[in-house]
Amino acid sequence: MRCFRGFLRARGAAAVACAAAAAVLGAGPASAAGPATGVITTIQVGDDPEGVGEDPVTNTVYVANGYPDSVSVINGATNTVTTTIPLHNNSQVAVAVNPVTNTVYVASLLDNSVSVINGATNTVTTTITVGRPTFVAVNAITNTVYVTSFNDGTVSVINGGRNTVTATISVGSPVDVAVDPATNTAYATNFNRNSVSVINGATNTVTATIRVHPGPSAVAVDVATNTAYVTNQGDDTVSVIDGVTSTVTATLNVGPMPIGVAADPDSDTVYVTNEYGDTVSVINGATNTVTATIRVGGYPWDVAVDPFTGTAYVTNNGDSTVSVLGDSPAAITALR
Repeated sequence: MRCFRGFLRARGAAAVACAAAAAVLGAGPASAAGPATGVITTIQVGDDPEGVGEDPVTNTVYVANGYPDSVSVINGATNTVTTTIPLHNNSQVAVAVNPVTNTVYVASLLDNSVSVINGATNTVTTTITVGRPTFVAVNAITNTVYVTSFNDGTVSVINGGRNTVTATISVGSPVDVAVDPATNTAYATNFNRNSVSVINGATNTVTATIRVHPGPSAVAVDVATNTAYVTNQGDDTVSVIDGVTSTVTATLNVGPMPIGVAADPDSDTVYVTNEYGDTVSVINGATNTVTATIRVGGYPWDVAVDPFTGTAYVTNNGDSTVSVLGDSPAAITALR
C-alpha cells in the first residue's frame, strides 16, 4: 500500500488510516528516491542548531536553534527558510513532528518543557512541563509523544490530543528515544548504563533491557524492517537491534563521536552523524555495511530523512547550517 503526499494533506480519517499504513509498511510513493549520495545544498539557520524534524506530508523541515531560542522552518521543495518561530524558553535541543496532526514538538533543555507548535500557522499553541528534556519522539498512529529526561532517568509520555503527561516511565539514564509505530514500541538509550530500554506503548512498561556498546546516545527505527539503530559514542559504533527478539545482531564501525541517526525505510538506508569527523556515515540496512562517508558542515548533530523523497537533513552545530543530502555523486567519499 502506498500513501501519496497529496492524499495525506487531507488529514481526515482516511488520511490517518493511510498514514498509519505507511508507518507500518514504511512505504512512500512508488517513485521514492534511493540513498542520498552527497550534499546538494547548505542552508543557513539560527546559531547552535541541534535537533531537526521533518514532516513528509507538507515537505517541511524544522530546526531547533539554541540561539536565539527559535525554530527555523524550511521548505523542502525550495530548500529555503520560510519563517523563524520565536520561542521564549531556553536551549532548544530536539524536534519531533506528527505528520498526521501537523504538530511539531520542541524540547527545551533548560526550561523543563516541550513547546507544541501548530504546523499550519507556525505558532506555539501550548507548553508542557516535563523533567529536563533531552530528546522527543512521536507515535503518529497513537498520537503519543515520548520525552527523555537524562537527569530524572525517566521517559515522559504525553497524550498528543490533550497535551498532558499521562505517565512517567523509569528507565536509567535516557538520552534519546525513538518509536516504532507498527509495533507500538519505544526505544530509549541509557548513556551511563550502556543499554537500551524497550517500552511497550500500550502498557507504558519496560519489557526488555538490551546491552549495547559504551555511551549509547541516539536511536532510530526502520519501521519497514523492525530494526533499531543505536549510536555508541564510547567506541564510535552503531548497534543494530532486531525488534522482534530485542537482541543486537550486528555492531558497525562508523566515524568519530556518532551523535545522531536516522533511518529511511524506503531505501533501507541509515544515516549517522559523526560530530568529530564533520561527516555522515551511510549504512546499507540490508547488508549492515557502511557504504559511504559524506562530508558535511562543522560538528554535525542531528539528522532527519524524508521517506518520500529520500532527502536527509543534517544540522551542523559548528557553523549554524543544515546540510541537505541527496543525489550528488561529486560530494561523496567512498570507503575502501
